[in-house]
Amino acid sequence: MTHLPSGAVPERQPIFNLPGVVLFLLGALILIHAIRTWVLSSDADIEILLLFAFIPVRIIDLTAFGVPFPGGSAAQVWSFASYAFLHADWSHLIFNGLWLAAFGSPVAVRFGPARFLVYSLAGAIGGAALHLAIYPSSAIPMIGASAAVSAHMAGAARFVFSGSGSLVGMRRGDPSAYHRPAPPLTAILQNRSALTFLAVWFIMNLLFGLFGGSGTIASGAIAWEAHIGGFLAGLLLFPLLDPVRRPQP
Repeated sequence: MTHLPSGAVPERQPIFNLPGVVLFLLGALILIHAIRTWVLSSDADIEILLLFAFIPVRIIDLTAFGVPFPGGSAAQVWSFASYAFLHADWSHLIFNGLWLAAFGSPVAVRFGPARFLVYSLAGAIGGAALHLAIYPSSAIPMIGASAAVSAHMAGAARFVFSGSGSLVGMRRGDPSAYHRPAPPLTAILQNRSALTFLAVWFIMNLLFGLFGGSGTIASGAIAWEAHIGGFLAGLLLFPLLDPVRRPQP
């Protein structure tokens, strides 16, 4: 119990205390999906998907179906990132939004807005790249922020289990905890909590890959390869973007 001086008013802590950049991304994802759902016609929404979804065969051959894909060669570049802003339905968006709030928030607090956006972009690109490597001839559009969120999970795993910040993007606790040096990756791999988290995450993705559906957007299939690609990108790029450096021996 904490005793306050007579007449003092306890400081109110907000239930949600998300970083501004996370709120911005959540707002952008919601706005985009709302426009696609409530404003655009079905034909216009299909055009948006063809323009901005990640379609592996488009990267390999722009005229795989006898006619050029919408967006041309420019879409071969921007679709590595733009697919992350599109979602199959509201449940897909809510699921990714909750994980973005939980895992993206500690990373955003530690990195700051600019580095966090670069890190998120790298996760999306990493997910698309691995998906392309495994399914180079696939014509099924891939959408969703899951690969970027998987990078956030990897980044959070690098420091939250050592006590350097909270895992959940609600009440942040001690702000200084987010700016303590992260332990080396070898130490993380010896941390029971971190190993349990990583094991559960990889098992979930294995199950998604085995039972995730028939491989279409409508079926709700999960592109687990993109999750793995985003996670690996986040794990490997974390030390390059982390602004908190360990003291030199």
